[in-house]
Amino acid sequence: MNDTDKEHEGGRGRRETRKSEKDQSWISKIIKKRVCTTFIEDCLSNGALCQCGGERETHGSIATRDYFGAAIVSQWDSSQHSSEYPTDAFGELEFAEAGRRHSHFLRLSCDTTPQMVYTLMTAHWGVPSPNLVVSVVGGEGCEKVKTWVREVLRQGLVRAAQSTGAWIVTGGLREGVSHCVGEAVRDHAAAASSLSQKKVIAVGVAPWGLVHNRQQLINAQGSFPARYYVQNTSRDSCCLDNNYQAFLLVDDGSVGRRGGEMVFRAKMEDYISHQRTGSGSIDVPVLCMLISGDAAMLERVDLSLKKATPWLVLNGSGPAADLICELLDALSAGPMSPPSPQSEAEGSKSPSAELRDRARERVRRHFTAEADLEKLVDRALSIYQNRDLITVFHGEQESSDDFDTVLLKALVRASKRVSSDASEYTEELKLAVAWNRVDIAKSELFNGGIQWKYEDLEDSMTDALINDKPQFVRLFTENGLNILDYLTYRRLEGLYRSLSDSSLAYTLLQRRLTERQGLAGSLPTMSRLLWDILGDVCEPFYYSPLKLDQSTSTRRALKVLLLEECTYKEQRCLSPWASLFIWAVLQNRSEMAVYFWEMAGESVLSALAGCKILRELSKLESETETKLSMKELSQKFENLALDVFSECYQSSERRSFTLLIRKSPVWGGATCLQMATAADARLFFSHDGVQSLLSQIWWGDMERSTKVWKLVLTFFLPPLIYTNLITFRLVAEEGKSEEVTHGRDTDSLDGGDATVFSLADIMQTEEDAEEYAALRAKLKGASNPKRPFILQRWREFWFAPVTSFLGNVLMYFLFLSLFAYILLVDFKPPPPHGPSTLEFVLYFWVFTMVCEEIRQTFFVGSNTIYQRMSLYIQDMWNKCDILAISLFALGMCCRMFPWSYEFGRAVFAVDYMVFTLRLIHIFAIHKQLGPKIIIVGNMMKDIFFFLFFLAVWLMAYGVANQALLYSYDPRPNWIFRRVFYRPYLHIFGQIPIHEMDGERIQCTNNATLIEAGAEPCMSTYANWLVVILLVIYLLVTNILLVNLLIAMFSHTFSKVQENSDTYWKFQRYKLILEYHSRPCLAPPFIIISHLHLFIKRRIRRIPSVKIKHFGEKRWGGQASKLNMWEAIQKENILSAQNKRERESDSERLKRTSVNSKICWKLQSCKGNGEEGFFSWPLYPG
Repeated sequence: MNDTDKEHEGGRGRRETRKSEKDQSWISKIIKKRVCTTFIEDCLSNGALCQCGGERETHGSIATRDYFGAAIVSQWDSSQHSSEYPTDAFGELEFAEAGRRHSHFLRLSCDTTPQMVYTLMTAHWGVPSPNLVVSVVGGEGCEKVKTWVREVLRQGLVRAAQSTGAWIVTGGLREGVSHCVGEAVRDHAAAASSLSQKKVIAVGVAPWGLVHNRQQLINAQGSFPARYYVQNTSRDSCCLDNNYQAFLLVDDGSVGRRGGEMVFRAKMEDYISHQRTGSGSIDVPVLCMLISGDAAMLERVDLSLKKATPWLVLNGSGPAADLICELLDALSAGPMSPPSPQSEAEGSKSPSAELRDRARERVRRHFTAEADLEKLVDRALSIYQNRDLITVFHGEQESSDDFDTVLLKALVRASKRVSSDASEYTEELKLAVAWNRVDIAKSELFNGGIQWKYEDLEDSMTDALINDKPQFVRLFTENGLNILDYLTYRRLEGLYRSLSDSSLAYTLLQRRLTERQGLAGSLPTMSRLLWDILGDVCEPFYYSPLKLDQSTSTRRALKVLLLEECTYKEQRCLSPWASLFIWAVLQNRSEMAVYFWEMAGESVLSALAGCKILRELSKLESETETKLSMKELSQKFENLALDVFSECYQSSERRSFTLLIRKSPVWGGATCLQMATAADARLFFSHDGVQSLLSQIWWGDMERSTKVWKLVLTFFLPPLIYTNLITFRLVAEEGKSEEVTHGRDTDSLDGGDATVFSLADIMQTEEDAEEYAALRAKLKGASNPKRPFILQRWREFWFAPVTSFLGNVLMYFLFLSLFAYILLVDFKPPPPHGPSTLEFVLYFWVFTMVCEEIRQTFFVGSNTIYQRMSLYIQDMWNKCDILAISLFALGMCCRMFPWSYEFGRAVFAVDYMVFTLRLIHIFAIHKQLGPKIIIVGNMMKDIFFFLFFLAVWLMAYGVANQALLYSYDPRPNWIFRRVFYRPYLHIFGQIPIHEMDGERIQCTNNATLIEAGAEPCMSTYANWLVVILLVIYLLVTNILLVNLLIAMFSHTFSKVQENSDTYWKFQRYKLILEYHSRPCLAPPFIIISHLHLFIKRRIRRIPSVKIKHFGEKRWGGQASKLNMWEAIQKENILSAQNKRERESDSERLKRTSVNSKICWKLQSCKGNGEEGFFSWPLYPG
């Protein structure tokens, strides 16, 4: 008991009040220590020491031979002669002058339950749960560790721990193998990232009584931290090693004795082996690694083997390890007498005499000084009985690079031995998945010798998906796992529930479930999340299995999910690959998402959808690194879409056109053009194939080589439509039989070498002659009998988007001319004298414009009214229209009253400027002007930065100049002019010299007169300072800021000029789409088209035909053939990419290196006469 008091006094001065101390104050209440309470004399110490190693004075009772007689106690036992007390050493450990993070430590009784300690380490200390535990035993004390063993620990063990996320358990002291492991962990931490450092956890399990300077750790309230001084001596001492993250100091009541921790360590290993890994798919594999070792180590090995713990023995490292290796080789190789039936019935507990003689010979050779030889022989034979759990590593022959493979091999042997399942390789597969060793899985498990069933791969597939192991996903799908059977809606919901708490997708899902947290990951919430990201591009996902209409809200879907029975969960997912692709993209898993894209159909649309999702997520992501990776992956998907479409366009133009406008049932009725627009895929739009289709739609049924002057002339003289002035393609096709000329569209509006396809040609495939003939017959039957030639030709001209555009341009110029004439010449006074007749015509003209804006806002698209309004407002030119119409309405109201007449005229003048600037949008279609407009738009951003700096200098100089020249001038309008207006004019050379010279003009210094409006006199006191400030101001503004603006313009021009053509082609699509949906007549005659559309759509219910030009549904055989053709083109692209990678120099060098290693390995095995069951690869795949 006195020993306890002394230890308490040694640690009183190191108490600290930290939060962690409060969090762990309960430890002393449940964790105990052991103190020897009975003195058992050690005969070698002349009565000074107890057999526990402690002094006589520290014991409360004494057992001697003189007083107890027959009840003499001659052998010390921890359980009988020591007692448990609350632990007094726990908390954090700071190594003096080590300069590293704190380590956790705990003094605990050898009888402490492993469950309590494991929970403390993982839940309270924050030590990550292991995927593997490697317990290194042997090599203790002053024994010298061989060089090749050090190399195995440094290059093999730590690397294997890093790749798997393992705990390395050793003695934790600065001696022998424990010190080597600590140095290896230290070197790994110095070179690895912070994430990799967390994967290697070194845990020291040492006897408390053996630790040097252990009094520094004692503090009954816990140490946070305890400063520990390491004694630097030439010999290895029993100090704690500062490279370990946690120390378990096992106390059995002894002092200075080894081995007191072995029983607890074995229990701890056995307990961890029954816990689940982080993914929860398998138990944590535990492997004991024997290096050297003495005779007592045989008992430790035998104890663990009986608990089915696998062992890895390093041959050539020392006595115990060498003995076990020789036993395995010699006893297995030599002839053995067959055991008797009695011995078989007893479970082979009595080995033959011959076998025992061989074992005795080898034990005597390695442990000559041991007295109890027969006991060691029994231990050796017991170890031999469990030889299936032992794997030998020949360190001097095998490379340390293969060490991680050897570790897995040892664990696989153990899993095979203890597996009772019919499918004995399932645990081995789970282990390979947990370690992410697809190379071993390919060479050992999927080499053709095992017939895998779906049930065997199901759990491993889920593990590979959740833990982002795409190579295993690919391996499973190629070897018997049917994705249609695997992915049910229940399993898909499980995948969404497994999202990491730190992922953006998880945050977005929880944002939709503020009240119903239990529905996280359900189909309605997933559908809502995709709707928020994809917007109106496609219809809501997963409504079909829920039996909901597309117009059903998410709130209604959640009510259905709560009130009705969920029968959809066991249904197969209709589009499994697309669903997995979305799931992977939402988590920004690059390799997994690319693989699912390869397996999914509709490659172009899927890649564009992935691009859209990632770009929307990148706008919401706050972490810079994650945002950058999302942008890179989105660009990768856009490039994939472009590559596949390029291959399709080279194969067949007509099919590629169909590909762009096909409505996908998988992606909610979206088309490639719609998805590319939503994803801002400008590079995709710049492709010649996309531009060729847009030009085809732009010109309608007219030849794209038609000159613009012919269109203008026909616009004013409509009878020219029926002449040969303009060529129509349908007429040309009838005279050319069924031939199609392939070409490329290089010019967008001006004709050139254009491809001559009609809109009807987009709707058929090359091989389907019958479908093509039926379609042509249907088109002819639908057009010619119902519409005569005159009406048909009239529609072909006026319904073309280019005609609608030209009409709007001409009428808009006429509108601006009428507006300017009224504003300058015919702006009458308020009623009753005005407005004039032409002004009323102008009002009606603007009213028809308002009607068209209302149609675009509320009657275009299939979304809700709120979404249509949001989409309308997002466009910059629509905002310009709203501003122009609002100003016009304000000016029209104000000009009607005498008191606001002049204000209304001013508003009209400003409004005319806004209407005129609207012309910029019209000319965006032009091939030369369009890119320049984009450049001007980007330069406007630079002007705002310039104006900011200019405003700073204007205010600084203006206020100082006003204060120096005029001591008192309270007139606000003049203050504003002199502070802002005059300094601004100074930039352009308007400098008032008379003010600086102090010339006297009619002025006064009388404050009353000045307040009445008189001109104040200037102060001449600081004229010299005014000149200096003017020089500085002009120097900064005219030279510095103006040249800065020019430099910014130059940079913007050079940067945008490279991609201006790409940007212009993207904007061109929007303009073509806008005029394609517009009525054929321009304002003010557009009111006639509005009435016609209202009667046709709302009363007669006739659907639109033009909408099929940008979206068409395909069913049955046509859709299957189109998907098959697109998949073939994708395979061609992927094959070409793989070929280029294989032919690269780096890949060739890598294959050469691998082949050399294989040859060396085969020669080495052949020379040693080794041929094992496992042919493990030399490098991880």
